[in-house]
Amino acid sequence: MLRRLSSVKTQEQLLPVARRQRLKPPSVLLNGFSSRAYSHGASESRSKSAGWFKPLLAAAVASVTTASLIYTIKQSPSNEKSSTKPKYATLEKMEKAIHEIQQELGEESISTDDEDLKMHGYSEWSSVNIDHLPVAVVFPESTEQVATIARICHKHRVPMIPYSGGSSVEGHFSAPFGGISVDFLNMSKVIAFHPEDMDITVQPSVSWMELNEDIKGSGLFFPVDPSPPAKIGGMIATNCSGTNAVRYGTMKDWIVNLTVVLADGRVIKTRQRPRKSSAGYNLNGLFTGSEGTLGFVTEATLKLARIPEETGVAVTTFPTMRDVANAATQIVREGIPVGAVELMDDVQMVVINKMGATGRVWKELPTLFFKFSGTMAGVQDNVEGVRKIVRQNNGGELEVEKDKSKQAVLWSARKEAFWSMLCMRESGHEAWSTDVAVPISRLPDLVEMSKKDLEKLGLFGSMLGHVGDGNFHETILFDGAKEREMVSKCVHDMVHRAIEMEGTCTGEHGIGLGKKEFMEKEVGEGSLAVMRGIKIALDPFWLMNPGKVFDP
Repeated sequence: MLRRLSSVKTQEQLLPVARRQRLKPPSVLLNGFSSRAYSHGASESRSKSAGWFKPLLAAAVASVTTASLIYTIKQSPSNEKSSTKPKYATLEKMEKAIHEIQQELGEESISTDDEDLKMHGYSEWSSVNIDHLPVAVVFPESTEQVATIARICHKHRVPMIPYSGGSSVEGHFSAPFGGISVDFLNMSKVIAFHPEDMDITVQPSVSWMELNEDIKGSGLFFPVDPSPPAKIGGMIATNCSGTNAVRYGTMKDWIVNLTVVLADGRVIKTRQRPRKSSAGYNLNGLFTGSEGTLGFVTEATLKLARIPEETGVAVTTFPTMRDVANAATQIVREGIPVGAVELMDDVQMVVINKMGATGRVWKELPTLFFKFSGTMAGVQDNVEGVRKIVRQNNGGELEVEKDKSKQAVLWSARKEAFWSMLCMRESGHEAWSTDVAVPISRLPDLVEMSKKDLEKLGLFGSMLGHVGDGNFHETILFDGAKEREMVSKCVHDMVHRAIEMEGTCTGEHGIGLGKKEFMEKEVGEGSLAVMRGIKIALDPFWLMNPGKVFDP
């Protein structure tokens, strides 16, 4: 069930950097736990009483006790999924698990405070929210403590939901079956830094931005750059990317090894520390992008790159979205090694001007932003190559900045985009943010068709994205069930069109709750059955982040 989002007026109120902030969402019910509770058509419930927590929790847990624990992988070519559902702990068992965790980790390690539960089950910037919350939040400080939590939850059949930066827009940390939210807030340490090997080992709650600030004196940096609030754990869970992906790749390309706690409390390390290995299965690839459904990453060794000698940022405008997309794809095909190619449509530029967060006024036209990096001569050559292609595709003058402070001003428009859009909401309105990706040859077609659909919708919506690798986003503001239905159709049409173009329903946001319905169409029944088989092998009771990616 989509949850109404409260009005937010400033970016500071939106950024989840104050991890203990009180979001004040509408009252959230804990009753009616169901694997169907988060379908878009589900009816919304709200608690009116002050003492809602325990009686509603009892009803919630009681409603899932009728499900079965049996999992069967049918021996057929299609390897069909089991028709049974997992059975989760009763309220009594959940309380017992909480007590055991407190005994093992200490009284202060766990919270059942109402506001903590709301913060860990509801998000103002997620496109999908449900009427259910975790029953407790636990704050481990080490791999060993996470293993203890998993062992206890496994024994009592209590769902576990990982929580890191809280910046997901697809409901990744929601709790459709209650259970315990595992918040990695206190696991934000650098374990080991090996500048001579160009790698670093960190805990999951390390911020990528703070990491780069801490190590910049070494001449190294971590190049994956998603939303500013993102933390390493969530970045691994969704195989995120960011503006640098066209040059540096996505999260999976920067992982050396992972330490993972499995559903029953076992701890594994995926491999040793060389830059490459052909020893056995690619377990890094298995856990990266699994959204916490196969195991919880508690440590990660990450590759680092050299800070470039020279950098530049540039911006230019175009008359149409097709011109923008044509220019972006031509730049990539001609092999110009740009650091980033970012699209923002005319509506998004209007938003940036209205919010005034960048300190300048922008042309309100479809816009491309570029990053350049390398040697001084290399950057200059690449700028001239881009300038030529921009002109060939009806673009305006290419504004280039090499001064670091002026670069920051130019690039701030791209980094402020999503948060500025959220700040445009009127009180009570919701925001739907989504992403797709297609082969770059199909990008101009999809961008043009999606923009036309967005304009026909008649609602306030914008497009932006990492078009250098065929990935773009839409954010649409709406109010009420009728408009939500309109937005849902618009988004579904775009996603289905992307899949038909041999693309994906999500380039970087992940599946979570919001995009499960597209999984079979995209990967096929056979691949989905293999994924279920892996899930059952590692987590037979479906305890780790249940309800995400696909259902039993």
